[in-house]
Amino acid sequence: MNVDFIEALEQLEREKGIKKEVLIEAIEAALISGYKRNFNSAANVRVDIDRLRGDVRVFARKQVVEDPEDPRLEISLDAAEQIDPGLQIGDIVEIEVTPRDFGRIAAQTAKQVVTQRIREAERGLIYSEFIDREDDIVNGVVQRQDGKNYYVDLGKIEAVLPFTEVIPGEKFKHNDRVKTYITKVEKTTKGPQVMISRTHPGLLKRLFELEVPEIYDGVVEIKSVSREAGQRSKIAVHTKNPDVDPVGACVGPRGSRVQTIVNELRGEKIDIVRWSEDLTEFVANALSPAKVINVEVDEDEKVARVIVPDYQLSLAIGKEGQNARLAAKLTGCKIDIKSETQSVQTSGAEDLDVEHEVEQ
Repeated sequence: MNVDFIEALEQLEREKGIKKEVLIEAIEAALISGYKRNFNSAANVRVDIDRLRGDVRVFARKQVVEDPEDPRLEISLDAAEQIDPGLQIGDIVEIEVTPRDFGRIAAQTAKQVVTQRIREAERGLIYSEFIDREDDIVNGVVQRQDGKNYYVDLGKIEAVLPFTEVIPGEKFKHNDRVKTYITKVEKTTKGPQVMISRTHPGLLKRLFELEVPEIYDGVVEIKSVSREAGQRSKIAVHTKNPDVDPVGACVGPRGSRVQTIVNELRGEKIDIVRWSEDLTEFVANALSPAKVINVEVDEDEKVARVIVPDYQLSLAIGKEGQNARLAAKLTGCKIDIKSETQSVQTSGAEDLDVEHEVEQ
């Protein structure tokens, strides 16, 4: 190694942000192992790289003793005094033992160490970039797939999109562009791993933030989201500005804003409802598009008992209970829905029970 090598390390420091001194120390440590392996040495050695010229030297470190038992690790006082008259028993003396062809080994080792450190630094930078983008939307290009996952190129890294995180019915081909949501970024032995999703409720939230300026600017706030990917979602919105209609802002002119999001999610139906601090009102809104006659909420138990017109019962419950289930997730309440007729019948039965008790 030579001056050019030192200059190359300095350039790496400027371009990759890897400290020259850190690289040199790593190379020195690797060269110690290389020396012992290539020269079958058990000696205690130190490798020194000149920080200016790049020269590499190997020193055997030996302890000064009265009667050396292992000449690889120990040296007699008489022999040590020939090197430095001031040495005493117990001192450490260094003797240069640089092999003639050690420069070739040093160059190969340095290349390996530098390559590895560059790779580690780049992985670190990629991890730092994507850990900051956790819970955010990214655009990527589908590269390949195996039996369980799609692999999506995000530019600096290939992210993993499990089939379980794909909207039901979606299929991607090579080079398809896809918008996804980063759910997790973690370090692995092979570098950073980025997990992405198309079914996460966060994707819906981020899409509204991108599409609706009022949400992006903070005028309208998304309070909660519930989603059954590919089928139906509900999103609750709120504003403190009395001049702004939060639902209308999300729907957009002639439904253009919400329709863009529906198209992105392959036709998923989206109910946008007004959030309310009053849980009774919020539950009624959450059951949209069904109309509600009455809501009674037990806030301690987080249970809402809802009465709807007879002809609205199936709409309020939804196909296979979907509307009621999404409303429950949105509000955080268990929702019990009854029709007007069912409510009257139940009330009548309770009255009969009371009369029977009185008669007794």
